Amino acid sequence: MTLPNKLSIIRIFLVPVLVTVLLTRLSMPLALAIFLLAALTDWLDGYIARRSKQTTTFGKLLDPIADKLLISSALISLIEMGLAPAWIVVVIISREIAITGLRSVAASQGMVIAASKLGKYKAVSEFLAISFLIMDKSPYLMLDKFPIGRILLWVAMIMAVISGIEYVIVFNKNIKLTI
Repeated sequence: MTLPNKLSIIRIFLVPVLVTVLLTRLSMPLALAIFLLAALTDWLDGYIARRSKQTTTFGKLLDPIADKLLISSALISLIEMGLAPAWIVVVIISREIAITGLRSVAASQGMVIAASKLGKYKAVSEFLAISFLIMDKSPYLMLDKFPIGRILLWVAMIMAVISGIEYVIVFNKNIKLTI
């Protein structure tokens, strides 16, 4: 069990804590802190794995699952709180499921579809959107007057669609399916 894999597991365990804090509206600053801590573990696990050459097959499977759990759970919670339109969240999560499926098919044929720059920009835009949507409910910031979180959520959705199309193109160029 490498440190990067432990960080991915911590991220998974932070998901129900984040959802509980969000949906009970216990404390938006606490929810933001939990979300940012989870986001930090995402960045750290990849950085440490590459730098210390601790990439593992388990980590390659676990990290994207942890990411998808965190992003999907946060977005679904934000729908429940009235902070995110459901249809945008459905587009983002549908893209995640579709790309996971493509990657699974590619892996079954011995090919790895690595994360693209657009995919990484999409992830950053999702983290920013969720962070600002959580901050929208902070009474100290009064961001509800200017909907930065909503604007960033639109950016995240557009990035999800564009990067999803990019993955489909890469998949189609490299994989020959027999139907």
